Amino acid sequence: MNLSFRQLQTFVAVMRTGSVSEAGRSLHRTQPAISAMIAGLEKEIGFPLFERERGRLIPKPEAHFFMEEAEFLLDRLTRSTRTLQEIGNLQKGRLRVACNPAASSFFMPRVVAGFLRDRPEIEASLMMRSSPVVTDWIASQQYDVGFAETPEPRRTIRSEEFEFPCVCALPKGDPLEKKPAITPEDLDGKPMAMLFDEHKVTSQTRAAFEETGARLNRRFELRTFLPALQLVAEGLGYTICDGLSAVSHEQSFGSQSTVVFRPFEPACVISMSLMQPANRPLSMLVEEFSNELRKEILDLLETARSF
Repeated sequence: MNLSFRQLQTFVAVMRTGSVSEAGRSLHRTQPAISAMIAGLEKEIGFPLFERERGRLIPKPEAHFFMEEAEFLLDRLTRSTRTLQEIGNLQKGRLRVACNPAASSFFMPRVVAGFLRDRPEIEASLMMRSSPVVTDWIASQQYDVGFAETPEPRRTIRSEEFEFPCVCALPKGDPLEKKPAITPEDLDGKPMAMLFDEHKVTSQTRAAFEETGARLNRRFELRTFLPALQLVAEGLGYTICDGLSAVSHEQSFGSQSTVVFRPFEPACVISMSLMQPANRPLSMLVEEFSNELRKEILDLLETARSF
């Protein structure tokens, strides 16, 4: 059986109006077209729904029974059509985003909020984990979009890299605030808040100190830069952090911040990547969000380079 939407629509119109001519007017079709559509429907289902009397269609009991089913199907088709239109207009769907701690405090929630503000029917999942975990989630297709430190190349991940400069964070009012750039010599022997040994920024910082002969005093060892910046705000030391963390901190605290940022020389960088699963096509919704996120990352990068 191969019933069409138009056959069901015509049948319901005839039943509701009680007349072929009225049904034709309501559907903007001719009477012969309505009669032909009803005849085609009856042929498809294999039995008559109406008796013909003097050009009129008289509904049989089977027609009244079928009416309920037809109205249900039309309503379902209408809702499905509306849903498909909303999906096509990026008004329905689900978005799954994962990011590392540096992006989670302010940047990514702001981007997601801006994208979803006028899309109340879209469900969103925004999760924060370490960069390796975010990478694994994208590779296993558990999440649609990831933003984290650049991993080693993987066939299961499609990525786009962005290099963020590192800056020196120091307490507001510190004498070093007057300097246009901070060097290892400026931080000689001063208490530093740093990440674990394997982190790329830690490696670059250590190499910069060793190259100049400055003494590196790592007082605090941390997992992320967020607590490091809080320690700097409390006046307990300094940190060399990525520009993403610096911009997020400034945007979060604004004029209330007690941390200032200066360029660090020699230059240190950290690579961040916009990641997506490589083994399946992107939905229109994910593609649109990814494009928006890319623009925001580029704007963020320009801000980070302006320190």
